[in-house]
Amino acid sequence: MSTQPNTRPPASSRFHVSLPTRTVFAVPDGAGVGIECRSGTVWVTLDRDPRDIVLEAGERFDGTEHRRILVSALTASCITVSDAQPAAMPLAKPARAWSPWRLRPHGLSPA
Repeated sequence: MSTQPNTRPPASSRFHVSLPTRTVFAVPDGAGVGIECRSGTVWVTLDRDPRDIVLEAGERFDGTEHRRILVSALTASCITVSDAQPAAMPLAKPARAWSPWRLRPHGLSPA
């Protein structure tokens, strides 16, 4: 038996998700997570990011920041999620908490 520590890098996780039209899939922390659209069309949004990212079959988005990623199916779609944290799961409808950010026009910070 070897007493050497295991120095192999951890295996990356990769799974497929089928999304009916208008379904939302959430990844709580998008740092290092890849989203690949295998079929259909999805809209990818990140918390506090003004970009609109639309992926069609064969296109990919790679998250680089610690932000939540939401993937919305514009049409029935299949995505591949790679290197996601185990907490990644379909998004349930959350109870909306009060936030001063929702009371201000876009681009303005709360006082």
